[in-house]
Order: sequence, then C-alpha cells, then structure tokens
Amino acid sequence: MADQDQVNDDLEGLDVNMFDTDSDEEISNVHSQMANVQLQTPQRDQKPISSNITYPPRSTPLQDQQKQSEAFRQIMSQDGNSAFLLRAFYNRFFPYKTYFQWLNYDIAPTKNFSHREFSFTLKSDIYVRYNSFMDVEEFRKEIERFQPVKIDIGAVYSVMPKNKKSVAEKAFRPVEKELVFDIDMTDYDEIRTCCSGGDICKKCWQFMTVAIKVIDTSLDEDFGFKHRLWVYSGRRGVHCWVCDDRARKLDNESRKAIVNFLEVIKGGSEQSRKVNLGNSLHPSLARSLEIIKPYFGPLILNSQGVLDTPENWNKVLNTIPDAGVRERLNEMWSTDSLSSGQAKWQDLINVLDKSSDKQIFYKKEGWKISTIFQYCYPRLDDKVSINIGHLLKSPFCVHPKTQRVCVPIPITTCENFDPFSVPTLSSLINEFDAFSANNGPDDSERKLPDYKKTSLRPYIEFFEKFVQRLLLDAQRAKREEASVSMEF
Repeated sequence: MADQDQVNDDLEGLDVNMFDTDSDEEISNVHSQMANVQLQTPQRDQKPISSNITYPPRSTPLQDQQKQSEAFRQIMSQDGNSAFLLRAFYNRFFPYKTYFQWLNYDIAPTKNFSHREFSFTLKSDIYVRYNSFMDVEEFRKEIERFQPVKIDIGAVYSVMPKNKKSVAEKAFRPVEKELVFDIDMTDYDEIRTCCSGGDICKKCWQFMTVAIKVIDTSLDEDFGFKHRLWVYSGRRGVHCWVCDDRARKLDNESRKAIVNFLEVIKGGSEQSRKVNLGNSLHPSLARSLEIIKPYFGPLILNSQGVLDTPENWNKVLNTIPDAGVRERLNEMWSTDSLSSGQAKWQDLINVLDKSSDKQIFYKKEGWKISTIFQYCYPRLDDKVSINIGHLLKSPFCVHPKTQRVCVPIPITTCENFDPFSVPTLSSLINEFDAFSANNGPDDSERKLPDYKKTSLRPYIEFFEKFVQRLLLDAQRAKREEASVSMEF
C-alpha cells in the first residue's frame, strides 16, 4: 500500500487544535487557480500547480520514474484512453485509509465496513452489486483490480453482502446507513432558463448553493446533526451524508418524517402552484426564507429572467388565482416586454395590492412568500433519502461522463464552489507531471503523498479533518458507554 499521511492510530489525547487548518481557504484558492481547466484536455493560462515526484511506481529509481511518466503521458496524448487515467487515479490519488475510517467509524475493522455494500459500475455499463470487503487492504486490492468507472455506497447489512446468497432472503436486511440527500439540477428544469437536462452553468449552479445552505442549516439547527458531509456529484448536483450515529440508525419511517419536514415544493409539472404558504410561517421556514430571499432578485429575476419572456412570466402569473390580475399584467408586460425583471416584479406587487379581491393568500404576503419558496427552495429526491438500502455515488470517485472528481464542498465556503474548477483525471496527471518536472529528487518530496502534489490536496485534507472529528466523537461515545457500564 502506498505511503500516506498517518491519521493517529490512537485517538486518545489527540489535540483537536491540529485540525484547525486552512483547507477551506485552500479550496477556494484551487477554484481560482483551476478556473481554466477543461475536461480531458486542460488549458491553463498560468503555470500548473508545482509538484515534485514523477507519475510511475515509487519502487523504481527517480530517473526510471521520469522516463515511465513521460511514456505514459505520450500514450495518453495519442489515444486519450481514460482507462489509463483512471488506473493512475486509483493507484496514486484515492484516499483509501481515510475513506475506510470514514465508513468504518473506527480505526480497527468493524461490521460498519465489512458488512457495507459497495456497488461497482465497470466498463460497458457492467453493474456489480453487493461487493463487500473485510478491511482497507482488500478494498484497495479489488478497486485496483476492477478499476470501476463508478462506485456507489449502500447500507450496512446483517450479513456481509457478498454472502447474501448463502442465507435466507429474510436474514439479509439493511440495518443502518448514513442519512443521505440527493439534490439534482434536473429537478430545477421547470424554473431555470439558462440550461436543461444534464447541462449546468455558473448561473444555475447558484440553486445548489442555496440548497446546501438551507438543508444544512435545518439539519444542524432543527435536528442537531453534527457530522454533515456535502459532496459534489461530479456533474450536475450535490449529495449530503449525515454521519451521526443516531442518523445512521434511523429506520425508513423516521427518514421519511425528516424528508417530509424538509419538503416544501409539492406537485407535478402540470401543477402551476406548488407551494401554498400563509403569512404565518413555522420557525424553520421563517429561517429558510431569510436564507433564500436575498437570492430571489439576483438569481430568479436577473440571472434566470423568469419574467423576461411571455413563456416564463406566464408560469408565474398562472399561480395567481385572480384571472383579472393575470390578464392585466400579461397585457401590461406584452406592451413593454423590455422592462427588467425587477420592474415587472414591482408591477406585479403593485397590482396585487390594488386588487379588489379580498383573498389574503395572494393579496398580502402569502402569495409573495410562496412564490419565493417555489423558485428558490431546495428540491429533494426523496426516494434516495427515505430508503435505507438506496445506493448513492461515493465521494472521491470520478464521474464517468465529465471525468470530474466528486470532491467535498466545505459549507463555510460553498458560495465560492465552482464545479468547473474541480480536479479532473487529466488535470491531476498534468499537475503530477509538472511537480516532477519542477522539483528535484529531494527525499522529503519523494515521501510526500501523491495527492499533495496536485489540486486534490485541499479536498482530501478537508475530508481528513472531517473524518478525524467523526472518529473523536466515536471514541468519546465509547468511553462514556464504558463509564456507565462500570457504574453498574
């Protein structure tokens, strides 16, 4: 197994201050440095991040490493075979040890890991479910052998998933899993105007920023969950892994109750009004309104231009019950279609205020608040969250279509996250080679973990910090449980 930073084998007496790193700030710096990285054929205006060791196996002399690295680079430039890049990623950059400790919730192997399902998608869409591994060494060996183009994580089962056929069907059941959330940009297609389907841009990515802020705040303040890991899906969305012990032990009904608490937008595409809130909001919704309200003007009215064309402004007008109000505004905007979205929104509010209809829902604040929620509030894939056995794409795997790494998103800097600037397979190899070319055969640099020679470094360091705090809490819980047992 390749050398990696050691993460305290014994967490007793660990100084928590050591975790106070500047990883969040470094990730923001990576976004600005990587802004010009293009998929598979990166173009950079500035010098690649400096690295120090060549790409080939560590066991060879430095000169042989450099020769093999150059040969590898030439192969890649000639036929662009992503299989070589993926093999390099799994061999050199995947954070096996920290990843194992995350899903194991301990240093020594436990059932949390050995009874966990891993699903592999191989080349040609070969789908292999119910893989399981005793420890990190076996996991790494099989990953490097199969070279999956996608890894999904499932539940912890009553029996090792690979042995499911050796027991009765009823004996094989999921017993726990992280509470997870999947937010996909395609669920915003009815309101975003800049992109559709699998496409995203910096304009519509703001929907993900708003979603992260709203859901994370509720998970923290309404439910008291401490260990929340947000991860970029690699293409058009974000995932959240809630790793607290009590979250992992929730049954499907409890998960459904949490989703129902969080969900506000309800109804299919044929339903115009999907949010129906009154003037008096639950404290959680009142707090969410304060988060999303500042985005309504810049994101919805300006960037998305929901009042710029008849097709889009009629979607908004159709949520107003009064036909007379709808007709008046449509006629007004049709004669002055070039007025700004902000101006049209003010027209709408003025007309509602002067309406003779006494329905408080839309004449006062109810309709306005509901509209802001309908256009800004997060849209969840509830099936992913409710079913404990549902699979979800793994952090630090590579999206097979974009070649982007599924990296963590620090909540404190989520506003600055740029999905187009995260590391890709090709950019990591280029950075690694640049490090080799720009640094000599210094012993300290030769011992440096390979990920630290690339832009993946701040993401893995953030992940390490998250896992270390998770393990500390697990150790504290064990000590408290042991103390209570001794009292009896």
